[in-house]
Amino acid sequence: MAKIDLEAIIKRYDLENISIATLASHSSLQIFHGARAEGLNTVAIVERSRLEFYRSFTRLINDFIVVDRWSDLCSESVVEKLRELNSIIVPHGSLVEYVGSECAESLGVPIFGLRSLYRVEASQRLKMDLLKRGKIPVPRSFSGRDLDDIDTLVIVKLPGAKGGRGYFLSRDPAEIRLRLKRLIDEGVISSTDDALIQEYVVGVTAYFHYFYSPILDRLEILGCDIRYESNVDGLKRLPNKYIEEIEPTFTVIGNIPMVLRESLLLKVYDYGMRFVNETKRSLPPGIIGPFCLESIVRDNGDIVVFEFSGRIVAGTNLYIDGSPYSWLYWDEPMSVGRRIAREIKMARDRRLIKKILT
Repeated sequence: MAKIDLEAIIKRYDLENISIATLASHSSLQIFHGARAEGLNTVAIVERSRLEFYRSFTRLINDFIVVDRWSDLCSESVVEKLRELNSIIVPHGSLVEYVGSECAESLGVPIFGLRSLYRVEASQRLKMDLLKRGKIPVPRSFSGRDLDDIDTLVIVKLPGAKGGRGYFLSRDPAEIRLRLKRLIDEGVISSTDDALIQEYVVGVTAYFHYFYSPILDRLEILGCDIRYESNVDGLKRLPNKYIEEIEPTFTVIGNIPMVLRESLLLKVYDYGMRFVNETKRSLPPGIIGPFCLESIVRDNGDIVVFEFSGRIVAGTNLYIDGSPYSWLYWDEPMSVGRRIAREIKMARDRRLIKKILT
């Protein structure tokens, strides 16, 4: 990862006029809304083809930086403009997926969050390794070398923040080999090791939204959602005799709010703290701000984490005025977007800004 002289960049900033900048995609409107609620300026980095839509939200956006493609984010002119506006980048799922981990890691603008986590997030296998080191329960997984050991239904996942696109189910090693070869031939993956082959755990999907505050040294549970996926969720509407004719797909279409049984919250909090502590050990200074543990809750109450996101997730868009949990912490409207802006303001006012940036 390229070395960023963060201290030198921040030294030139007017911290009384900080701007929150993000790609105009994913959860950006929530991020802009939260920043404006906290009195901070906002910068939308927007592809030209999306400009008309995002201009309709000018109440939320102070400045636009228009690019022809997302990779222009790392161009010298865009970086210089972001610095002129005293910008702090808030990452979301589109950053690594559309810009690429190499550009995201080397971007010469302060980032709110853990920059070194991008490379981990780009690899399903590295993500699972981090969860295992943190002693967080995960499904069994298989590699391309031990496909013949598969004795259960598995889900095959592709690398990156693809929102479930391209995932497939199988229990047949021969079929999995054939489909992985096809993905390699199509250039979707470079080898079988790029795909994660994971036991398909039956239960309720639950995506836990967290926020770790280095300023308060506190982990907060800020919400929970269920993903609505096409076409696997639509198959529930079909009579059983037709279901086998259609292969399920797992592209995320939207999100549904969820309130958990309170007895589950102790385990949810414990897993969140395990994640925080493991990132502090293996990727110092550790997680900063929002993250999500993507999980299955079995009928006996056990929680199995099948993936994580090391930044804000789109499921938090459900809670623009805050979730039931964020109200309990703050007793005021507190979306994850606003919570990010609040953390940045607290860090600035306490002269701890470098503690939350990488």
